[in-house]
Amino acid sequence: MWLKSIIRHAAPSDTVARGEIPTMNDLRRTDMLRRMVVLGGLLIGGAAFLWSAGTKASETPAAVVEPPSQAASADAKTQAKEESTSDSKADAKAKEKEKSKEDSKPAASEKSDSDKKPAEKPKTESKSTEKKEETKKVAAEKEAAKPKRPKVRMALLTLKDELPESLNQVGPFGETQLDLRETISRIEKAAEDKSIAGLVLDIRNPTIGRGKLAELRGAIQRFRASGKKVYAQLESAMPADYLVACACDEIVMPDSGTVILPGIHAEAMFYKGLLNKIGVQADFIHMGAYKGAAEPLTEEKFTPPVRENMTALIDSLYDQMVTTIVKDRPLTVAQVKEVIDKGLLTAKEAKKMGLIDRIAYPDQLRSDLTESYEANPLVYVQNYGQNEVDTDFSGPMGFVKLMQTIMGDGSKSGKARGKKIAVVYAVGPIVTGKGDEEPFGGEMMGSTKMVKALKDAADDKDVVAIVLRIDSPGGSALASDLIWRETQVVKKPIVASMGDVAASGGYYIAMGTDKIFAAPGTITGSIGVVGGKLALKGLYDKVGITTETIQRGKNSGMFSGSGKFTDSERAVIKAMMEETYDQFTTKAAEGRHMSHEDLIKLAGGRVYTGLEAKSIGLVDELGTLHDAVNEAKKLAGLSKDEKVKIEVLPEPTDFFEVLFGNVEKEKEVRLDQGLNLLAPELSEIVRRGARLRAVFRQPAAFIMPFELDIR
Repeated sequence: MWLKSIIRHAAPSDTVARGEIPTMNDLRRTDMLRRMVVLGGLLIGGAAFLWSAGTKASETPAAVVEPPSQAASADAKTQAKEESTSDSKADAKAKEKEKSKEDSKPAASEKSDSDKKPAEKPKTESKSTEKKEETKKVAAEKEAAKPKRPKVRMALLTLKDELPESLNQVGPFGETQLDLRETISRIEKAAEDKSIAGLVLDIRNPTIGRGKLAELRGAIQRFRASGKKVYAQLESAMPADYLVACACDEIVMPDSGTVILPGIHAEAMFYKGLLNKIGVQADFIHMGAYKGAAEPLTEEKFTPPVRENMTALIDSLYDQMVTTIVKDRPLTVAQVKEVIDKGLLTAKEAKKMGLIDRIAYPDQLRSDLTESYEANPLVYVQNYGQNEVDTDFSGPMGFVKLMQTIMGDGSKSGKARGKKIAVVYAVGPIVTGKGDEEPFGGEMMGSTKMVKALKDAADDKDVVAIVLRIDSPGGSALASDLIWRETQVVKKPIVASMGDVAASGGYYIAMGTDKIFAAPGTITGSIGVVGGKLALKGLYDKVGITTETIQRGKNSGMFSGSGKFTDSERAVIKAMMEETYDQFTTKAAEGRHMSHEDLIKLAGGRVYTGLEAKSIGLVDELGTLHDAVNEAKKLAGLSKDEKVKIEVLPEPTDFFEVLFGNVEKEKEVRLDQGLNLLAPELSEIVRRGARLRAVFRQPAAFIMPFELDIR
């Protein structure tokens, strides 16, 4: 009834009935009440789902899947046969009993002397029985003497979809969601778990860049160092899938599988032709010949300096791909290049070339592992390491527990005490303010949120060091500088760990840390500045829009969207950008302990892989987040093996904050979902455009030259 009441009062019907236009307060009240309906339905549905799950007998999140027992099947058949036999014997006895009643009593009392004496068995039959019993006894003794085959447990983890660095939002039943951090944590837990004999990775084309690829390979290598084996189970393999699988002990694929290794393919989109057709002109200024962030809007193809830089980047990634395969598989450089030039191989061809170890379906792999581990039985522990969700919502605290489960903190028990390393995740394009979610999906890094996270880590007495985990193409120059400043204020050791990309503004916030770690394939550098605007006057003319301007001040129309910069406005903007570029290069030189002249030679907007950046001094070490945490411990005066707790910051967004947050965000997400269904490529174009729009709200930006789709 309460739901019906809310729905009935949700619409401002009295306003509509009077023919009035609903006010903003009416609309806000309407939207808030509708959200309450959604929340009510979610609570009821969630409670019903979790109550039904809680009634199942002793189900655990990490489900143990055992193969069907042949012995149990045989026992069932024997039991059925015995029951059938006993039923027929009972029927026969009943018939004999009826027949005996019809016989006379004297006949029943007549007994011969031979009937009173037990019958004697023939000697030959007795010896035969004794021999059979002796044979059975010997066989039983031999069976007992055999060593019993133990039960063997294998952890099973599935890699698929996107693996975000860390969940920035706690949603309903959030503990079941998987990100990169949680995936690696489960692999490390399995390595230390004595009840786990090995690991099976079911790799299903996860969407990962070269930084995340290095993190997964590092976790697999640490698992193998524990003395346990890792088996990669593939259906088909794209480059990222295969490079992860190469780190495993064995690669297994079904007969119908394919290995797709077409090399490195980078594709950039240019929108100048589209803008010309609709009457929009892009007016941008950049500092550095290689700083091509605005080229998608101002050009129809790469300019020579940018093409030169992009070619060098692709060459480095290609060489890393070849080197990785040669290191892990029994192939030469020439053989790997031959495979890449072909691009696509069947499972049989891949096995013949040495790219995979065996051709087998998942059930066959399991049978083979059962034999090799001499297991009885061998079981897969699915979703290994997943926390159990409490589904008992009875009693006076049941509703509170339900709310905690929906908000995703059902298993939290307050802040942990003891020495901690704070891992601060800096993910997404950099903008001023809080940031939160990126328009049309994704995550944005807000300067306010990041500064608060760094301050929280600095103020926590248990935190001994900070690791700044960066996965960002850059963004607002102002926001980047505010985050950089906070890294200078914090007195505790700070180590930067770069993920898939840490370029331009992403590099800016790292350059002042005590040490920088990058993956070999991380995209970094891009020290340069770009700024400008889109002039919409041509579009206005096409659609019949006119504008009239009244201004005071020579450059008051500097940020007007109707026209391009005047000469006077352009001179002011250029001077500001030159100053910003000088700040960037000066602070970078100080952070990297090199002269300003030497730093300038590496700047100009050039982009590098982590491997190249290490060779020229822009990063200190090649390594994973795990390596960065160990370095932070070292700088804090702790030993490498000393146990510490990991504090993840910023704290994830609360579910109710998302539910009752910005209405426009919901509309953008719905539009993005619709575009994804109809045309994923179009969705990506819209997302990139919205991202650039958010970044260029500031006069100057530290942003990567291109969003490359590297496959």
